[in-house]
Amino acid sequence: MSAGASETHYRRGLNRRHREWLAAALFVAPDALGLLVFLGVPMVLALGLGFFEVTGFGGIAFAGLDNYKKMFVDPLFLDSLKVTVTYVVGFVVGVFVVSLGLALLVQQKIPFVGFFRSMFFLPHVVSLVVVGLVWQFMLTDGVGVVNQVLEAVGIGGRSWLGDPQFALATVVLVSIWFFMGYYMIIFLAGLQEIPREYYDAAKIDGARSWQLFRHITWPLLKPTSFFVLLVSTITGVAGLQAFDLIYVMTKGGPANSTSLGIFYIYQQAFQFNDYGYAAAMSSFLVLLLLAATALMFVLTKGGRFETE
Repeated sequence: MSAGASETHYRRGLNRRHREWLAAALFVAPDALGLLVFLGVPMVLALGLGFFEVTGFGGIAFAGLDNYKKMFVDPLFLDSLKVTVTYVVGFVVGVFVVSLGLALLVQQKIPFVGFFRSMFFLPHVVSLVVVGLVWQFMLTDGVGVVNQVLEAVGIGGRSWLGDPQFALATVVLVSIWFFMGYYMIIFLAGLQEIPREYYDAAKIDGARSWQLFRHITWPLLKPTSFFVLLVSTITGVAGLQAFDLIYVMTKGGPANSTSLGIFYIYQQAFQFNDYGYAAAMSSFLVLLLLAATALMFVLTKGGRFETE
């Protein structure tokens, strides 16, 4: 190849690469712009608002670090953090195990597998408010179908939403039921990316089901597992979806047993008009979320394969 032809080839490759970067940027730009305007800007404003006393009726005064100091001596906020940690651990572990189990199940060649996939995913297409109302009705003391079924089989009913001992666990279970289909689809996509030749070769060598899962499925599913852990943790800590369930089912009760951090922040901002304090707690919650995400990156190595 002559020098002129080589230069022409280089220019064409460079131009093509630039066009690909431009196309990628145009595809990403709408979402990036939306995140910047509707997420980034409010986060910066909330961080600044945390240094002021704001009542929402025109009164605003610089408060320095008072709001940030207040949260560490506020027993209700500290309790809400404990509830949040309990909820996140229960939700992340539960939804990970259940959705992975469902994905492994519906990956098999079983009759009506398409029907089962649809049924498992179906709860996720319903509004969380509707889900909360339906479950609240089914769990109502005395008339709820859940207690009636339990009493029919000889197991005494419980006050699932009225007893602090069971209320948070009930919300966690409903959250897992709602999200299991969504994460099942993600796991299913990851499972279908694993070449079948690996399983066929291992079976020829005499590997059994558990050995196939341990030595092929689990290692090659690491990127998908990391994504599920990360997104479910963000979902749990931010509590944006759980907020709908708690608002409809328990209102944070009984005895604040289901009052997640995000719900307590909502109460301070929109029920007690203490916007500065709510902004300070929101900023602190974001820092906790960033710390949890960083820790997850370190512990899981970003979901990368060991050979990388």
